Amino acid sequence: MSGPGPRRALREWLAARVSAVRRSGRESPIVNGGDAGNAIVEFLGVALLLLVPTVYLVLVVGRVQAASFAAEGAAREAARVLATAADHAAPSATARAGAAVELAFADQGFHDVDAAHALTFTCTTPRCDSAADDVSVRVTVDVTLPAVPAFVQRVVPMAVRVSAESIAPLAPYAGTGR
Repeated sequence: MSGPGPRRALREWLAARVSAVRRSGRESPIVNGGDAGNAIVEFLGVALLLLVPTVYLVLVVGRVQAASFAAEGAAREAARVLATAADHAAPSATARAGAAVELAFADQGFHDVDAAHALTFTCTTPRCDSAADDVSVRVTVDVTLPAVPAFVQRVVPMAVRVSAESIAPLAPYAGTGR
């Protein structure tokens, strides 16, 4: 019994409902089409307000984590280079350690790191020639936040300082030049 009876009853009920709403003076979004499509616009607006800061936060955390990883590797390798050098205070050993630091940072996408400013090292004794000495290497860099314009960075420094330290014993390598 799917004749015109049920359809007609539905049309009459809808017509009665619409006329009742019109008589009451209330505005109905169904009748006037007032809110049609607003949910989509509101969803997109809220999604953009939440999505853009979240994506930026992920970029910043990824950049800082990459710098942290690079600093740790740079400190470890620079300590190894200095521990294996025949003369730990020689300019050639310092240059090799600096090259290791720059290579570690370049591997993580930081091509503008200056090893002369990022690398500091000390020994447990002033001469750094005893078999019981340790060489302590510290690598420190400032990581600028991505997508921050230069004029903003001149006014408000937008950087995160990342540092790592590594200690290597000289005893197994002292004087071997390996």
